[in-house]
Amino acid sequence: MKTLAKQDILACLENVKDPEIPVLNVVEMGIVRDAAVTEDAVTVTITPTYSGCPAMKEIEDGIVAELTRRHVGAVTVKTVFAPAWTTDWMTEPAREKLRQYGIAPPVAHSCAVSRLSLSPPQERPACPFCGSADTELRSLFGSTACKALHFCNGCCQPFEYFKCI
Repeated sequence: MKTLAKQDILACLENVKDPEIPVLNVVEMGIVRDAAVTEDAVTVTITPTYSGCPAMKEIEDGIVAELTRRHVGAVTVKTVFAPAWTTDWMTEPAREKLRQYGIAPPVAHSCAVSRLSLSPPQERPACPFCGSADTELRSLFGSTACKALHFCNGCCQPFEYFKCI
């Protein structure tokens, strides 16, 4: 059994990918909120991207598997819902990885407005393929509830947009 520092634990958790967006890890997504290390155990605190996220069980299992493989002792994953996860917690490198993967990242300046409004979001994210701002919303939901389906009038490609939450 090894005792690792908190930063070492967080570095290990960069190997745990988001199963719905495998180019992102749970640390850069902001899902991992904390890691508490004792002599014989590690407790990782996570916040789901939204309360019904179906990927959370797989993420928890991935965290336990990664840290168990590192022989850090007992591993506990604690889920907290407050404060609620927000796209503001995503790192800039994570946003760029989304873009390169073909998913438009959240439009930062519109996130605060989106959270305060009950009407459908009016964001016009730039196309991740050609960069055009001439895009339109086609469906509020994409392949997962946290993404919306958009269409680029510039390159005629459909693409998903990671919604501001």
